[in-house]
Order: sequence, then C-alpha cells, then structure tokens
Amino acid sequence: MSVTLSHYLILGSLLFAISIIGIFLNRKNVIILLMAIELMLLAVNLNFIAFSHYLNDIAGQVFVFFILTVAAAESAIGLAILVVLFRNLRTIHVDDLDALKG
Repeated sequence: MSVTLSHYLILGSLLFAISIIGIFLNRKNVIILLMAIELMLLAVNLNFIAFSHYLNDIAGQVFVFFILTVAAAESAIGLAILVVLFRNLRTIHVDDLDALKG
C-alpha cells in the first residue's frame, strides 16, 4: 500500500481540526494558544508540500520556507511578549491580560 495525496490531505485536515479545537477549548493559557496556531501553520505546510510533490512543482516547497520563517518570527515575538506579561502580572492567563489597557 502506497501513501497517496489523499492520505496527506486527511492528515493535514486532522492536524488543522485539532488546532481549531485547541484554540476554542483552551482560551486561558496563551502558550497553548500559540502552540495551536503553530500546529495550524504546520498543517497548511503539510498540504503545500503534498501538493508540491504531487504536481512536481517546487514552488510549494519554496513557499513553505517563507511560511516557516514567518512562523519562527511570530513565535519569538509571542514568547517575548509572554515574558514581559509574566514579569508584570505574574500570570499568563488570557482573562488577566485586559489589565494592560490604557
């Protein structure tokens, strides 16, 4: 049995669904929200790679490198913001973040 394009698409859609569920079920911890967003980006990247391989086109794989670069920058900035929030508030719960308004 060989792995076909539909297997990759099913896996990508399952990863995307898990990340959506992670975002909606957990709205209290910012770190888990960032991890769910990263999982969502990786699911999209898996689909890009699968279609790129299936169509014998390198453009999808090149696009994945750009997405991974942006995702790494987003993670670094998000974690830096979390460190600052934890230093100021001693918590990383989303409900407590409205105290910084103003």
